[in-house]
Amino acid sequence: MRKSLYRFNPWWEQPTAFPEQLHEREALNQLRQQLNNKQIIFITGLRRIGKSSLMKLMIREIIQSGQKAQLCLYVSLDDYNLLQYSILDIIEEYRSIHKLKNDEFVYLFLDEITFAKDFSIQLKNLYDQGHCKIFASSSSSSLMKDQQALLTGRSSTFEILPLNFDEFLKFRNINIKIADQHLLKDYFNEYLSAGGIPEYVLSNDDAYIRELMDNIIYKDIAALHGIRSLQQLKDYFLLLMERSGKTLSLNKIAKILGISTDTSKRYFELFCSTYIIHPMSRNGKLNEQLVSPKKIYACDTGIRTYYTGQRDWGSLFENYVYLRIKHKKPGYIYENQTEIDFLTEDKDLIECKFHNEELSKKQQALYDKFPARNKFIMREEADIENYLRFYQEFRG
Repeated sequence: MRKSLYRFNPWWEQPTAFPEQLHEREALNQLRQQLNNKQIIFITGLRRIGKSSLMKLMIREIIQSGQKAQLCLYVSLDDYNLLQYSILDIIEEYRSIHKLKNDEFVYLFLDEITFAKDFSIQLKNLYDQGHCKIFASSSSSSLMKDQQALLTGRSSTFEILPLNFDEFLKFRNINIKIADQHLLKDYFNEYLSAGGIPEYVLSNDDAYIRELMDNIIYKDIAALHGIRSLQQLKDYFLLLMERSGKTLSLNKIAKILGISTDTSKRYFELFCSTYIIHPMSRNGKLNEQLVSPKKIYACDTGIRTYYTGQRDWGSLFENYVYLRIKHKKPGYIYENQTEIDFLTEDKDLIECKFHNEELSKKQQALYDKFPARNKFIMREEADIENYLRFYQEFRG
């Protein structure tokens, strides 16, 4: 175990030993704000979305602030050499390595926490002892929910989403001068097509996307949940990508694939739990939400483009907007066979019309009459960024 811990924590021997390609993310600001409270911080999101990198950025900042490097422990709990040990065993060995007393405050970064058996009771014990700050990550919401009840009131959860457009430009070292603002449109189209999976943005290697999705579908879903019909599962995934930005009928998808409705529902829930798709309910009374089909959005516009091709830019843009406002818990509006894309929980009405598209007469009528706090039509990337700035200022 000792050798593995040193391998995970090279800064113990060399405080500046961090990967060269650690790019700052917008989410880092949110995590910084959580550093000095007692809460356990769960970092969730799609596999390889950047959770581990954010943890290492936090460790680097802690060390640069003057703390001893030995007070920070990072460990990936899906490492084969550590599977036989409990979290408490690992932390006891860590304290022993550095001769740290049990009451000496340390920072614990526990990657892929759900690979540790009974992780919630162990985290509860650590939390109650009060001598550590815990950051823990997971790529499965369902496995998290199975055990999180014990940590109610002791934890907060932050979901990491794909790179936004500004982050995309920074990752690719693209700096657009004021005189070259006319280039933004083409770069944004490139971004919608490529998406925001960090390593793919850096490498632009299609094989990376194939490997990523195969690992999630075959290992995180099929192997973990005992699903033998691998091709059926892959076909289900492809249909989800095709339906991204549209409503989804579990009954129809079951008929297309020749499976039962229960199996269709199970697959759907598993794809949601691994963050591959995000469902969105219809806005309205509870019975309307329950009986109406959900709209679905892909985890990343680049993944969707890879599997469906470069088409329907309006739908891709809508997918991007959804990911940017997901934290505002949007639902869609549907009245008299007319739809408006989003109504947020704080009553902002949003319709996406990429570039020069116009609302239909029925949409315009519904948009005009619908009661909302604010109304926005998003036609380009700048619109959503201005909206988010407005939202942050309004909250502030």
